[in-house]
Amino acid sequence: MDMTAFKEYFTLMFGLVFVQNFVLSQFLGLCPFIGVSKRRDSALGMGMAVVFVMTLACVVTMAFYKLVLVPLGAQDYLDIVSFILVIASLVQFVEVAMKKVAPALYKMLGIYLPLITTNCAILGATQMKLTQLGSPDVSLGHALFINALLGIFGGLGFTLAMFLMSGIRERIELAPVPKCMKGVPIAFIAAAGMALAFFGFAGIV
Repeated sequence: MDMTAFKEYFTLMFGLVFVQNFVLSQFLGLCPFIGVSKRRDSALGMGMAVVFVMTLACVVTMAFYKLVLVPLGAQDYLDIVSFILVIASLVQFVEVAMKKVAPALYKMLGIYLPLITTNCAILGATQMKLTQLGSPDVSLGHALFINALLGIFGGLGFTLAMFLMSGIRERIELAPVPKCMKGVPIAFIAAAGMALAFFGFAGIV
């Protein structure tokens, strides 16, 4: 791997976690971010589920886009609909597997697990480099590799934001917060502070 390619990949990976974080920079996926970040174990479980779904969704949707939609000339109006169908199928798989393997975590995540289907961070990840990588000039292998990195590190950035937020909210529970600010209001203020902190990474890459 030459240095140019390494720099491109490193910039993408670092940027997805710290600079272009889906939650703290692009404000996508705020529903599970606020809803499941009350405890560290549930935040980590949700984050890992999002990493899995986002990675598979990015790879499968790119393959479907280049192999099916583009040859049919349907890429301009069927991409979002078909991508949502792929994401919903993957979430169903995760839900069934988690119910069997980790029933306690399944109960803890509750309604927020099936809501991964409507998590705009995952749909945003599948659309992030669609125009660039969906071009006929880009090989399928390269497009799938870049999209796999996008899914993995975009999901890890989401998980990091969730885990940090859960630690903050656990400490906030012990703080003398005014009654009118308890719950979601103080959580959004804490999230805004985290977003400002992550903004400091913008000049690195």
